[in-house]
Amino acid sequence: MFTTAYNPNKDHEVSQPPNDSISALSFSPCADFLVAGSWDNCVRCWEVKQSGSTLQSEPKAEQQHQGPTLCCCWSGDGTKVFSGSCDKSVKMWDLNSNSFMQVAAHDAPVKTVNWIQAPNYSCLMTGSWDKTLKFWDTRQAQPMMTINCEERVYASDVMYPVAVSILAGRKVKILNLETKPTVHHTMEPPLRYQLRDISIFKKDGKPAGFGVCSIEGRAAIEPFDNTAANSKDKFTFKCHRSVVSDHHKPQDIYAVNGIKFHPIHGTLATIGSDGKFSFWDKDARTKLKTGEQLDNTITCCDFNHTGTYFAYASSYDWSKGHEFYNPQQKNYIFIRQVKDELKPRKK
Repeated sequence: MFTTAYNPNKDHEVSQPPNDSISALSFSPCADFLVAGSWDNCVRCWEVKQSGSTLQSEPKAEQQHQGPTLCCCWSGDGTKVFSGSCDKSVKMWDLNSNSFMQVAAHDAPVKTVNWIQAPNYSCLMTGSWDKTLKFWDTRQAQPMMTINCEERVYASDVMYPVAVSILAGRKVKILNLETKPTVHHTMEPPLRYQLRDISIFKKDGKPAGFGVCSIEGRAAIEPFDNTAANSKDKFTFKCHRSVVSDHHKPQDIYAVNGIKFHPIHGTLATIGSDGKFSFWDKDARTKLKTGEQLDNTITCCDFNHTGTYFAYASSYDWSKGHEFYNPQQKNYIFIRQVKDELKPRKK
């Protein structure tokens, strides 16, 4: 199924990658620094630099949890990194002082961390398999507030004044962040299998809806404006499936592990257990590009703040169980200079 090429797209290979499966990638909102969380318990940071037409990635520092790191995000000013772990803690890494201190806790592994920057407050939103979303002033030991969820929290995204979280049981919780975080409503997207990732897209500079993906080689685009429910803005599409010329033959269907929107163009990227990334134009409902297949699954991805770099992680996602795990297979983070590849199709 997989090729033998570990970097068939000839993208920049980040130096000194993690030693175990990579669970999270996050670019700074202000500069070209990349952090990664991984199952070797570590959080690592690299500085990405351009040297002529080539990229360089310089490892800057790393910190360690007591269990696998499942998620990471940046503060709004890019001076701090927050990471959540299977050790049930969230830690704040101050990159200036290199201090690493606990700022939040849950009763089960922490799966999501997102920084909220509102005009009248700022806080850290954390989501856990203990079925709660918590909101923290990082100077206080107790959360500002807790939202009890129907199920475990799997992924979240924030674009003020909206936050979205996907839960086990195929639920999406939509929060209004004005004045304070409150649940706006909970809904089920039109995907019939477990949800994997969620990402908010904007229109005219404001959050307009979200993309969500599932383990069944499918993604959905959902506008927040329900009056548009029957319009062209709301749809599902198939992705990360094998190409079958004979419709009588079975098709391989892979999990879509990540979905991210380009910060400038509003186009999007998906990544999958098939070892490929794809770029899409949701408005034209068309695929812009599919990358060459890697020799491993792609577990997570992110765009930098200017939309010039696309980072993606090649490591095992355990989608085929322990018998397909190869401890000798190295983990990689690649950075692609995307240039015009994510520009929308001309209308």
